Amino acid sequence: MTTQRDFARHPNTAMSNAQAREVIVKFLREIGLRVEYETLARESFLPGIEVRHGGLVVDEQALRHPCDLLHEAGHLAVISPAKRLLLNGSVDVDDAQRIEVAAIAWSYAAALHLGFGAGDLFHGDGYRGKGAALALSFSLGVYPGAALLASLGLTQAHAGGRGSGGYPSMSRWLVD
Repeated sequence: MTTQRDFARHPNTAMSNAQAREVIVKFLREIGLRVEYETLARESFLPGIEVRHGGLVVDEQALRHPCDLLHEAGHLAVISPAKRLLLNGSVDVDDAQRIEVAAIAWSYAAALHLGFGAGDLFHGDGYRGKGAALALSFSLGVYPGAALLASLGLTQAHAGGRGSGGYPSMSRWLVD
């Protein structure tokens, strides 16, 4: 069952899970990731999300945290298109720890780009209990994984904060 939650997207504006999901799905499709809706027959690693042939399948009823879509999309975004197409069920790739850190940084940049906050992305149900620590770290300008994104050509090295041209601003969203 989807829990109802307000997302602080803009000052004095809140949105439901469904509205947040639609904002995120629209963005993911715009940058070139495939997202489909389907009722999932089995439980997935993140409730309501499955990786299939390099895209995301979303079960609207099972999805608990819409910003989890950004994290899973981050895994897809930071690997080559050839590897991306081979992914099914889970995001088990070579150098998985490096990809995980890059996906976390990518998802934070995407969340900010869409107007979500660190607390929306790094919620208490995820990140193996480290969501609050990640939210604090990123909110304080400590960006694990940003250097990896820069090495992939997705951003410039951190240059002093949002709007400075460096991370968390992105030059592009997908490795090509």
